[in-house]
Amino acid sequence: MPEPKTAFDTLYPADFYTPGELLDEEQMYTVYEIARLLQELDPEAEIDPQTEDILLDWAIPWIMVHADDLVVAEPREEDEPGYYGVATGE
Repeated sequence: MPEPKTAFDTLYPADFYTPGELLDEEQMYTVYEIARLLQELDPEAEIDPQTEDILLDWAIPWIMVHADDLVVAEPREEDEPGYYGVATGE
């Protein structure tokens, strides 16, 4: 259900990191690690599954919006996610 803006004490700009600001150019990250980084958490931080689901709701669209600035690597194992990194023009 929509809420009026007046229902909130403070409104913030929707200012998200660019891939170059968020990710180390020499590393590849899973969507789960990106989700944590977007919330300024350590990429290996332990979080409960419900919180992780919420963070993924932010990370997946972020990856889609920044797809032109990212490279993708296949999962190394069948049961693990793929990896994303900053496209460096190579």
